[in-house]
Amino acid sequence: MSWYQRIGQWLEDNAFKVDLFLAGVLCAICMPLAVAFTSNYTWFFGFDITGLWAATFAFLLVAPLAIRRTRPLLCLIIIYSAALFHMLYGPPLIFPADLSTLVALYSVALLSPRWAHHTALTFSIIGAGLFGHAATGFELFRAQPILLSIFTIGLLFLTAWAFGLLRRSRLETFQALTLKNTSLEVERDQQLKLGAANERSRIAREMHDIVAHSLSVIIAQADGGRYAATSNPEMAAKSLTTIADTGRAALADMRRLLGVLRDQDNGENSAQHSPQPAQDSIETLVESLRDSGIKASLVRTGTERLLPPGAGLTLYRVCQESLTNVLKHAGADPTVAVMVNWAPDRVQLIVEDNGRGSASLASSDGAGMGLLGMKERAALFGGTVSAGPAEGGGFRVKLDLPLPPASRS
Repeated sequence: MSWYQRIGQWLEDNAFKVDLFLAGVLCAICMPLAVAFTSNYTWFFGFDITGLWAATFAFLLVAPLAIRRTRPLLCLIIIYSAALFHMLYGPPLIFPADLSTLVALYSVALLSPRWAHHTALTFSIIGAGLFGHAATGFELFRAQPILLSIFTIGLLFLTAWAFGLLRRSRLETFQALTLKNTSLEVERDQQLKLGAANERSRIAREMHDIVAHSLSVIIAQADGGRYAATSNPEMAAKSLTTIADTGRAALADMRRLLGVLRDQDNGENSAQHSPQPAQDSIETLVESLRDSGIKASLVRTGTERLLPPGAGLTLYRVCQESLTNVLKHAGADPTVAVMVNWAPDRVQLIVEDNGRGSASLASSDGAGMGLLGMKERAALFGGTVSAGPAEGGGFRVKLDLPLPPASRS
């Protein structure tokens, strides 16, 4: 904020103090002038007390300006009353202090309600007519001087009123723009927070999908290798190989995810990343499950179509999460069937096992990343996920994903 803006802000914050000081200065100037202007006139039906009354009226005309911004309507009433008394009983002169009527009208037009400044303008025009008559000694036959006085004084009042309305309009426009700017800033902050929350949710899902599946495979292989170490060393060695391969794949996925985050923070896109898993990676998931010693089958029906990257990743992640829950909850020696059914307008993924069944997928991980995460992914592309006990025992997860128009041809 520049120095003149700071000064302007201080003047606005201390309006009464500033107006009180200015009113005092004007009183010190206008009261002696009023006495000097009326030195040769007689007031109040011949009583020669001009000096005292001139100073008093000058004070009543100027002093109320101290409250012109804090109580503008009261300020105008006091000043107009003093001006009316001066006009009816004083000499036919315009004091310098009489100009305070214009300032009072300006303040009312600027700060008071609509009815107040309209009423003030009406009384101002009436006052201009009365003053025109008073200035010509109430001689009705002197029409030309009367009309000229009325026109001149009325024009001054109208100008002060118009300037007050103009200033009022500018202030209201500025306040509206300030309010709009504030609301836009609040909306922008909310959008940033919402975007950050969505990004955190996406990252949490990605990390859950990567870590949970890989660790489930590693745990299953480690348990199998531990039991096979004494009786079947070759099987134990194969389990260790699977553990190493799964760990490397998980590490590569984590590096890819963290690399993307780092580049987003730095505003860079130059880093090379491995491609996101997609629909054709489902077979790899089933193979890794077979390597864990679980009987798993993959059946595809219909004509496979190429999905957009996001939809393909959703198909992969739902399958990955479903197989991860098989490893966690299906019990010993389960059989898993993965079916991918392609229709002209949609694709269905069904993962079914004959194990002991799963607890709530939505709460199985403690963070709500099971069924809830799958449903959120599917909903982004207009799909649905259902999960529940399968007929004859076990558990069944079904993804129904509509194909985008570009993938239907």
